[in-house]
Amino acid sequence: MRPPITTAATARDHARSVVREQWDTADRTACEEDVIDLLLVVSELVTNAIRHGGGLAGLELAPTPDGLRLAVHDNSDVVPEVMHGSGALPVGHRGSGYGWPLVVRLAREVTVARRPGGGKTISVLVPLRAAQRSAPEAGQPA
Repeated sequence: MRPPITTAATARDHARSVVREQWDTADRTACEEDVIDLLLVVSELVTNAIRHGGGLAGLELAPTPDGLRLAVHDNSDVVPEVMHGSGALPVGHRGSGYGWPLVVRLAREVTVARRPGGGKTISVLVPLRAAQRSAPEAGQPA
């Protein structure tokens, strides 16, 4: 039984397991660089739900042919101010403000929807590519 997802760390672990168990196949393995991008997006969205969204109300992960779709539910109706921003990093280092631009740069199809009972859901698609398989060395079976 999987532990409940209550932290960014458990969310990252769960996302990695979904990629390995549901996206990867015998013929396709996710590119590690893309998995790292996925884990950054998961971490940012879950951390934002915990810090700014009144708590994490749920996390859904669904593999698609193009990557992994995430839906992060929180308890706040407040839409991020930079929701429709360019993804530009903040000017100067203030210790925060990098998370949402990171999400915008690494994810696609970013949407925010209010939940019927209150709160919101931020949904994104993080693209995954198949890793390039190296050709077998001479004399090695294919």
